[in-house]
Amino acid sequence: MIVRQKLSAFTLLFALRGSVLPSTYPQIILITAISALVTLIQHEFPSSFSSYSTAPFTLLGIALSLFLGFRNNASYQRWWEARGLWGQLVFDSRSFTRQIMSFIDDRSEEGRDAQKEMVYLNIAFVHALRHRLRDTEPWADVDKFVEEKYHQKMRESKNLPDFIMRLLGKKLSDSRKKRLVTELMMQNIDQQLSAITVVLAACERIQNTPLPFAYMLLVHRTTYLYCFMLPFGLASSLGWATPLICALVAYTFFGLDALSEELVDPFGFEANHLPLEALSRTIEINLLEALNETDLPPPVMPIKGCLQ
Repeated sequence: MIVRQKLSAFTLLFALRGSVLPSTYPQIILITAISALVTLIQHEFPSSFSSYSTAPFTLLGIALSLFLGFRNNASYQRWWEARGLWGQLVFDSRSFTRQIMSFIDDRSEEGRDAQKEMVYLNIAFVHALRHRLRDTEPWADVDKFVEEKYHQKMRESKNLPDFIMRLLGKKLSDSRKKRLVTELMMQNIDQQLSAITVVLAACERIQNTPLPFAYMLLVHRTTYLYCFMLPFGLASSLGWATPLICALVAYTFFGLDALSEELVDPFGFEANHLPLEALSRTIEINLLEALNETDLPPPVMPIKGCLQ
């Protein structure tokens, strides 16, 4: 995610990192080249293209803008919901740890071990969720927070975050059986675990439910057709200004199309995706501090204005 400080107007005009220009410049160059060719033909052979009214292009452009705007709103809604879910995960993880540290009897070594195991499992869950959403290898981040006797079962699990949540529930049940926590407090802590499970399910829903393909295909095709047809309607009236105008229109429409494609899956590694690694590290630091540990990992810092 781009986290640059406020930039000057000049710097903002030429900023590339986080913009859609790197992914749209081939289309823009193609449309500009076609526009230049059409303009050259019109200049050398004035009767090659009839003088069309711009009204059809205006109407189609307005309709296309509305469709692109609606699609971008849908994509941004998914992005914002995902960000809200990870904010909720930060809150629920802190609350769960606070309850564990407050309500489990820590006067015995057994109680202190139970606290540490459950807080560690919470951290492992957060890292496992990030890796599941990004389809990356989780073991380097997860293994150190889970007892070695569970490592093989973790690798056999089809859904690692869900496995860790079940393990957390078992640890909580064991604490009740050992009378380390009261029945009432156990119910409250279990409700917090259920809230964390809701975050898992909601993130999986966003990841596994893309925008309808037919709708995306319609907008994509219409954008290409409009940009390809535009030079033929403008060449006779705008002359050599046609390539510039067509390039600006192509940048706008192809840019909106590319931006919605990027935001529709908010969990990836692109510049405008969510900083899941930074959020995971924040939760890890907060929970380790609650355990009074001093060997804390450093927070994730932006690299060239981009936070992963």
